[in-house]
Amino acid sequence: MKKLVMGLLVALFAVSGLTAAEANHVRVFSMDNADKKVTPKTIQAAFEKAGFMVEANNDMLGPFKRDFKVLHHDVYNLMVLWDKETFRKLGVKYPKIALFTPLSMSIYTMPGAKTINVSSLSPAGIAQMTGIPANEPALVALGKKIEGALKAAMPKGKFLDMPYKMVKPEGKLIATADFPVKGDWEDAKDDLEMAFEGELAPNGFVSPAFVDLNYDLDEHDIDAYKFFDAYSICKIPVIYTVSQKHPEAGALAPCTMYLYMKKDENTIHMAFPTVYKWFSALNIKDKESRDVLLDAQGKFENILKKITKK
Repeated sequence: MKKLVMGLLVALFAVSGLTAAEANHVRVFSMDNADKKVTPKTIQAAFEKAGFMVEANNDMLGPFKRDFKVLHHDVYNLMVLWDKETFRKLGVKYPKIALFTPLSMSIYTMPGAKTINVSSLSPAGIAQMTGIPANEPALVALGKKIEGALKAAMPKGKFLDMPYKMVKPEGKLIATADFPVKGDWEDAKDDLEMAFEGELAPNGFVSPAFVDLNYDLDEHDIDAYKFFDAYSICKIPVIYTVSQKHPEAGALAPCTMYLYMKKDENTIHMAFPTVYKWFSALNIKDKESRDVLLDAQGKFENILKKITKK
């Protein structure tokens, strides 16, 4: 298991070539909502009607008020969802699609505003992170399906022009690790995941959703993996701090960490996004946001070091 630590810290993956002139990957769909008829629940219903599995749609104002007393939004929800058909089509050839299976969105209204907004990561942003070609039909279809659900939920909505442009990543966008398993792979998987889950709360992390991605593949006779699990992971102080200046940050939070083992292997593969995607996509410059993000990444890496020493 110690090989996991070494692999995690050195086996980092990034797609280069991002420039400040490139279109923003985090998008915000906005609509006038003076009558307040559009709510997080109606938006969730539109996505479910379109065929998405909504794993969580959490009102964050309660935790924000409890932990920090001061609120900066009239509405702030984090929604976690995925499309089974997309994963069936891409999950075998491009397992990194699991970084966005489930994917995240924020639903928010600024104080006193009459608009409701939904942030999401564009197909181009998913392509950059996963290495999937931007013109891959299933990825293009996913983008259209998201847009269709947004328009159904918010018929008079439109995508906003963001007040900033992306910047070149300061570091690697994805941390990956591969490590061999000796003995019973099910025992190794269970031990690793139980240890991991046990370290989340003591380090201030929450996991609003867990998805057994391989279950649906098995249901459709796609026999590629022994297991494929995905955890949505969030740290409330991070999203509270960053969302003050970047409420659209919910397109990247909760983030998804995955673990899988292929059918013909005895190696567990793991990956999770680094905070450099946040810095790049949202052009984050303020010290408070950067500090809290880097602190969270450090704590997450320490969790993995600890559990793989056992």
